[in-house]
Amino acid sequence: MNTAAPALTPTTRALAWCLHLLVIGLLALAAGRAATGELPHAGWTVVTAAACGLAYATGPVLPVVRRSRQAAALWLTAVGVCWLALLAFTPDAVWVAFPLYFLQLHLLSRRAGLVAVAATAAAAIAGFAAHQHSFSPAMAIGPALGAAVAVAVVWGYQALYRESEHRRRLIEELTATRADLAAAQHTAGVLAERDRLAREIHDTLAQGLSSIQLLLRAAERALPQAPRNAARYVDQARHAAVDNLAEARRFVAALTPPALEGTTLADALERLCATTCARHRLTARFHLTGDPAPLATAHDVTLLRIAQSALANTVRHAEAATVDVTLNYLGDRVVLDIVDDGCGFDPVRLPAPDPETGGFGLAAMRARAQALGGTLTIETAPGHGTALAAQLPLTLPADTKPKARS
Repeated sequence: MNTAAPALTPTTRALAWCLHLLVIGLLALAAGRAATGELPHAGWTVVTAAACGLAYATGPVLPVVRRSRQAAALWLTAVGVCWLALLAFTPDAVWVAFPLYFLQLHLLSRRAGLVAVAATAAAAIAGFAAHQHSFSPAMAIGPALGAAVAVAVVWGYQALYRESEHRRRLIEELTATRADLAAAQHTAGVLAERDRLAREIHDTLAQGLSSIQLLLRAAERALPQAPRNAARYVDQARHAAVDNLAEARRFVAALTPPALEGTTLADALERLCATTCARHRLTARFHLTGDPAPLATAHDVTLLRIAQSALANTVRHAEAATVDVTLNYLGDRVVLDIVDDGCGFDPVRLPAPDPETGGFGLAAMRARAQALGGTLTIETAPGHGTALAAQLPLTLPADTKPKARS
């Protein structure tokens, strides 16, 4: 048998002290009336009231009474026996039945509490009738009504407490859920920002540094036979470093890329092709088709970064002589095509991205396009060049609301 009392309803310290004072007060009243009045058995009444008070006082100081129903039942039995003895000496003990109702209902199980309350009420009625040497229905009203009130109050309090505990648990679960959701959103935000930073670094700083490295290698090869060519390569590398520094500063400040400041996407792509031609042995041509429409800043930045990354890949890996960059406005969508006549590659056998060797470009371009609800397709084969197409809808996804550029 499990004697623990996990179902006990906690009570406030104020309610417990009120109940203690009520019991002691009623016992003192019974003893005082017996001592001051000309009642029979006055001495025994005072002694019995004192014994009942001592028996009652042991309960609050024994923690086991609050933890074990069996211990609580034994304590209530001892208090009840003392009370019955007091009831045998004085009818004033009837009033002590009322606080006993609350103790029994609180410490015992619901069924045992009801039985104890009914037995206590019956004993109170019988004891009072015995002292009056008669019985009338009016004698039963007080104890019975007190028992009914005690049952209603205790059960009502327990129901309110259970409802309060249920709401408290729901609030705790909601708070925990909100905390978990906030943590998950924070983690997702950190990962999204990390991906964004990785794409920005790859498409700006990494590509710029790669271009500077190629130019410096070209200058190294030109020395000492062609110092003028070497100087030209060094000057181009210096300009690339300046452009890279401007990108880095605006990247830190989260501003629009320098190539898009005060201009359109078409002009920025045309300048990108011209810069690529000037710095590398590659003919880059820009074409514009369709009726240009105002694009959101996110579209401009995404298409420019894809073009920068694609041209950088062409310079480093394609061994191409020409590359054509075409910006197509097709009504409800805009398409950027980049086609070169290089050596191509097998898209199925691409090496895994590696911090030492790179390989993040295509994944970053595809992630940029998908972030705006677009697609990135690549058509290539070894020895047959490469065609890349980035397609974006002019209508932004619901969770992306950048302002359109005028």
